[in-house]
Amino acid sequence: MDQVLLSIPYLVAAVLFILSLKGLSSQETARRGNLYGIIGMAIAVGATMTSHEITSQGLVWVAVAVAIGAVVGAVMASRVAMTSMPEMVALLHSFVGAAAVLVGFASYFGPHGETVVGQRIHLTEIFLAVWIGAITFTGSVVAFLKLCGKLSGKPLLLPGRHLLNLAAVVLSAVLGVMFVLHLGGVAPLVLLLLATVIALLLGVHLVAAIGGADMPVVVSLLNSYSGWTAAAAGFMLSNDLLIVTGALVGASGAILSYIMCHAMNRSIWNVVFGGFGAEPKAAAGGESCSMEQAGTVTETSVSDLADELKRAENVIIVPGYGMAVARAQHAVREVGDKLRAQGKNVRFAIHPVAGRLPGHMNVLLAEASVPYDIVLEMDEINADFPDTDVVLVIGANDIVNPSALTDPGSPIAGMPVLEVWEAKRVVMLKRGRAAGYAGVDNPLFYYDNTHMLFGDAHDSMNELVGELS
Repeated sequence: MDQVLLSIPYLVAAVLFILSLKGLSSQETARRGNLYGIIGMAIAVGATMTSHEITSQGLVWVAVAVAIGAVVGAVMASRVAMTSMPEMVALLHSFVGAAAVLVGFASYFGPHGETVVGQRIHLTEIFLAVWIGAITFTGSVVAFLKLCGKLSGKPLLLPGRHLLNLAAVVLSAVLGVMFVLHLGGVAPLVLLLLATVIALLLGVHLVAAIGGADMPVVVSLLNSYSGWTAAAAGFMLSNDLLIVTGALVGASGAILSYIMCHAMNRSIWNVVFGGFGAEPKAAAGGESCSMEQAGTVTETSVSDLADELKRAENVIIVPGYGMAVARAQHAVREVGDKLRAQGKNVRFAIHPVAGRLPGHMNVLLAEASVPYDIVLEMDEINADFPDTDVVLVIGANDIVNPSALTDPGSPIAGMPVLEVWEAKRVVMLKRGRAAGYAGVDNPLFYYDNTHMLFGDAHDSMNELVGELS
């Protein structure tokens, strides 16, 4: 296809990608947004495969690769559980990084331009695509291993880690200049390989140094990295659509990361370089407050909880990662349906960083067919807790921790949380008394208006459905 004609389907695909992002900004339009993205990608791939730059033999190889990728993707998507969606997303980001590295090296062995300036520009594009892609690849792999439990969620804090990161960036910049300008008498391929190794190690170190509590932001950041990687590859390949698509993904991922950091009252630099979750800070009085010192918990039963819910008028359900682990979203939806059928005002409260990736709880509730209009964000519902009779906290801990507002020495001090303790009754469903993923103690366990219902959330919710019936 002629380059001018190729720009037409590329423009259509770019518009569809923009509409896709717009659709994904709301639960009601997310399906439509996904459909726009699918159609846009189909148009982009189809137009590219008709380009005059692809020979008939190359077209066969591309078709085979697309077919294999489609089969692998379909199998992965059909087998992955909703609880494993965060690590799958991280793994998919690693594919983008690996592709950029491989394409970068392939492009290095191709023509570099007819003029000296053109050659240097092309070599710069190659270096950036490979370097950013390498960081994205290993960083995503480490995130995947952390999310699936193969690696500890605690941050790896090496001595002088900030200096190590700075040295890696500076050395990479020096290697980049030498690579582009052919300085130092070293073969350019050797320089590119050295920079790639440094970037691979930097990706490992950057993500390994981030605590498990920040993994939702890490996933969002890696999404942004993958976008900038694709944009760099687009410049390298002179592909306008790849540049536009990469910029869209990179910018949206960066904006989402900022929004999530704002929801935690922290800066993006603090997340990336802070090593949050390594060591709990001392309490305001100078001594750490342990769970054992705080008091005793009041346990409840499913039948007692059912009685309280039958007497309640206003009920708020706060889902957390524990609900995802127990795969209890369908049982939770049934509880909500039973209560609404009895005339109760039932709503769901979502914290921006609940779960292990952005929008994790929204996805789970949508899968369980919970009506969108009763799923509210933290800013929309926080003021309603004082007028609420019962709050069910299902597998959430850090996002309902009052020490964020009351203890300046807490690791999560200043983080906006769902103020569930303002309700008349709080019932927390947990497997045990352990702290949350951030490893931060929660004094809410010991509040007078808090009852604990220990056990598997799926079993407890199913029992509760029976009691409410």
